Amino acid sequence: MKRLFLILGLAFLPSNLLFSQIILKEPLSPRLTGYSIDARLDDESKTVEGVMDAFWVNNSTAAVPDLHMHLYMNAFKSSRTTFNKGYGGRIRASEAGWIDIIEFYGGAGNDLMPFIQYFSPDDGNPYDSTVIRIVLPEPVKPGDTAFVRIKFKTKMPSNIRRTGYTKDFYFIAQWFPKFGVYETTGMRYALTDGWNCHQFHANSEFYSNHSAYDVTITLPEKYVVGSGGLLLSEKRNDDGSKTMLFRAEDIVDFAWTAWPGYSVHKDKWKHVDITLLLPSDRLEQVNRQFAAVKYALEYLTENVGPYPWPHLTFIDPPATGSGAGGMEYTTLFTTISSYRMPEWVRLPEMVTIHEFGHAYFMGILASNEFEEPWLDEGVNSFWEARIVDHYYGKNSAMIDHRLLKIPDAALSRLVYTTSPLKQLVSNDEYSWNYPRGSYSMMSYNKAATWLFTLMGITGEETMNGIFREYYNRWAFKHPSGKDFIDVVNDVVVRIHGNKFGPDMNWFFDQTLYGTGICDYKVSSISNRIITESGMGGIAADTAVTKESAEDEKLIRATACIERVGEVMLPVEILIGFDDGEEITEYWDGKERYTEYEYTGDRKIAWVKIDPEYRIRMDVNFINNSMTTDPDRGPVRRITGKLMLFVQLFISMISI
Repeated sequence: MKRLFLILGLAFLPSNLLFSQIILKEPLSPRLTGYSIDARLDDESKTVEGVMDAFWVNNSTAAVPDLHMHLYMNAFKSSRTTFNKGYGGRIRASEAGWIDIIEFYGGAGNDLMPFIQYFSPDDGNPYDSTVIRIVLPEPVKPGDTAFVRIKFKTKMPSNIRRTGYTKDFYFIAQWFPKFGVYETTGMRYALTDGWNCHQFHANSEFYSNHSAYDVTITLPEKYVVGSGGLLLSEKRNDDGSKTMLFRAEDIVDFAWTAWPGYSVHKDKWKHVDITLLLPSDRLEQVNRQFAAVKYALEYLTENVGPYPWPHLTFIDPPATGSGAGGMEYTTLFTTISSYRMPEWVRLPEMVTIHEFGHAYFMGILASNEFEEPWLDEGVNSFWEARIVDHYYGKNSAMIDHRLLKIPDAALSRLVYTTSPLKQLVSNDEYSWNYPRGSYSMMSYNKAATWLFTLMGITGEETMNGIFREYYNRWAFKHPSGKDFIDVVNDVVVRIHGNKFGPDMNWFFDQTLYGTGICDYKVSSISNRIITESGMGGIAADTAVTKESAEDEKLIRATACIERVGEVMLPVEILIGFDDGEEITEYWDGKERYTEYEYTGDRKIAWVKIDPEYRIRMDVNFINNSMTTDPDRGPVRRITGKLMLFVQLFISMISI
């Protein structure tokens, strides 16, 4: 009888998840996977027990003999897991988290528990159990759907690293068994059909199909809950608990949080109902947070594409749950702030804008963060900096103090240009392969910096056009880096013709796939008098002096420009003369050295390479300019301000 009920229950699953529309007018994605989860939080054991009905559609042209699934929570099982080996930390038994599969049935009611195999496709670690393979009794035919019912129990880790609990605060993410992505030949870089299902690494995030979720959560009545779903119903139970039903459509993951101390605030931007959950001692942050998220919605909608969902929830965790800050789950994200955060420090705004941006590049576009972290983190950091600097001031967006003003884009670039690891590896690496702690600098900062450089070369409107086309072409379709480059090539050639060549591959070969640096330098300025002898021929050059300059007519003025780095990018050079005139020259940067020579009655007074700072990849802006008459006054002023800044820094670290 149990087998019969199971078969009947699974038979009705696709009608709920595949075809019903509750939030959106129509599906945004193919919905190759879907999940219906009935979960209960046990406050004493710090566990979530769940029963999950899920499906996977075989959209390939061949039969598939197995299923691959993530069990992310097993990353916190011991100190020997791949995640913790990369993290460099130790887990005490009292801090551990895990997920146990209690029952696993197929759509025909057959027991699949004996067919579960734990394996480590990335590193072969025998102590890692974050990926399983389930060999099916019969292969899933092309176009058919595999149904599963899984009973599981998840123990939440106590030392929050993205997910877990502290006292009565919970942030529950990566908490249920989840399908990998079955990539068909030609999708991204797939040469053959197969599962893409990586282990959980310290530096990796995620890659998932867009899915529909029906999630029922039962927990003690005292908890305030936020999730990535839309709340459809809530009821009080006789045992002091409550049951909440959430629905989410076409998102890549479902996460939720519970804490009795949340203060709940509501706002709206056009069609989007926004919910903010934060501690009651941070009420001064509410207006700042809502303003930031609405700025991000406005800017990305205008310049990339529409935000399709009518709901959005974001969380500012309490200090005890700070390890959950700065994470993203499409229609749910977490930010970071603190009590006594001064308004001139815009860290909360930056984090809110950054984490919301993932709704586009991790959520809507859904690139593979395991294998190409730059395509989410780098692209998102680029847009974060643009948004923050646009709304909060291009020269003072991050820090806006009378003694110190720092924009977001400049701060991100500084992380890259000052790093001793910036030439260690290229951006074309799997997330866990970045050595010596270079993952963040490379995936976030370097990638954002060369994207700003691409915009400097092609123009802001062209860059906006690139991302609008990227969105239109690849929303809900899992693009690769190559797909992004194809969009860049198409849009740049359509707008500029062959101004930059037949394509922009030369740019990506150096910036994305290369390890070189960009560094242009003004080597020297020379102003020499041309003396005449005999039949009017030029006999010699002599250095210009005050006395000779009054008598001679011709001056040979020369600016010498050098490419110190390996990266060759086109650059503007602005040359100023002593009569006030300026000339702009253009150099393709392909040679190591070039000179600009002028003969006449004026001298070169100064030279500036890249005067508009379009080539953000240039690692040394200081050597980009030179003058023949340096003014030492600014040095004295900077020294005085430096002493005041020391006092400012001392006050900041006490916040």
